[in-house]
Amino acid sequence: MEKAHGERGARVTLALVTLIWGLNWPSAKFGLQDFSPWTFRTICFGVGTAILMAVARHRGISLRIGSGADRWHLAIAGLLSIGGFGVLAAFAQLATTTSRTAICAYTMPIWASVLATLVLGERLDRRRGAALVLGIVGLIILFWPLLEDGVPVGAVYALGSAVSWAAGTVYLKWARIDAHPLAITAWQLVVGTIAVAAGFCLTGFEIGDIRHWSSLAGLCYSTFVGTALAYLLWFQSVARLPASVVGLGTLLVPVIGVIAAVILLGDRPTVADSVGFVLIFIAALCALGGGNKPISHSLAEGNPA
Repeated sequence: MEKAHGERGARVTLALVTLIWGLNWPSAKFGLQDFSPWTFRTICFGVGTAILMAVARHRGISLRIGSGADRWHLAIAGLLSIGGFGVLAAFAQLATTTSRTAICAYTMPIWASVLATLVLGERLDRRRGAALVLGIVGLIILFWPLLEDGVPVGAVYALGSAVSWAAGTVYLKWARIDAHPLAITAWQLVVGTIAVAAGFCLTGFEIGDIRHWSSLAGLCYSTFVGTALAYLLWFQSVARLPASVVGLGTLLVPVIGVIAAVILLGDRPTVADSVGFVLIFIAALCALGGGNKPISHSLAEGNPA
């Protein structure tokens, strides 16, 4: 009875995280009104990291990463999963709609399946093969009308963010780092923060001119709610739920993101966007697959916008 109650609580927590990360897409769009992507990500990742580490120490969770090799592995994974994903997704939002960015970014499970086949030797079975075909068809439908105006830079950035996220996830699974999941995520955020802070410095310390209250509100939400709080809630739910449930919860993030972008930002997805989104969603669902093993701490698939 107690176990069932705990699992119900974990499902509620996962639903809350899904809602938070879904709303994080339009929140980031608001924040990027007045802040450059480098400034926005530096603040979000930096403050979020500090909060996560403080909570970990307060709870007595060890942040220690044993070997030097593991630290290098975390650095590479952090550059890809946090730094690369975060910056590319932010630039995508400046160049295209939030709904389109969310759709393209969540092709991540498809690319993760392909990379896992190439890097980890996992078998590309019928389910994953179907996911790849559906995903490609969905992207063609989504991209094709945009090509009339040249290369759709925003969509390319968003797709790049998905590939970077997938590469970091697969690399982390390959590395098999022996540490607490919260420590692995916190140190990846540290690396991501350093990477985007370097970009912030190289672009001339551009902070931005705050002219909209919604921009500051977006920054605060993405920092304190979308990063710090969401990751803390995330780790409370994933340890108690099957991988299939967690994967489905993660996959609902872009659905909420698209709906929120329509309501809050006035996005109007085209027919091509909608058809492409449906195919990509089905493809990602196939790529995530079933199975009831607890999700590995190396699969940090709950990436916010």
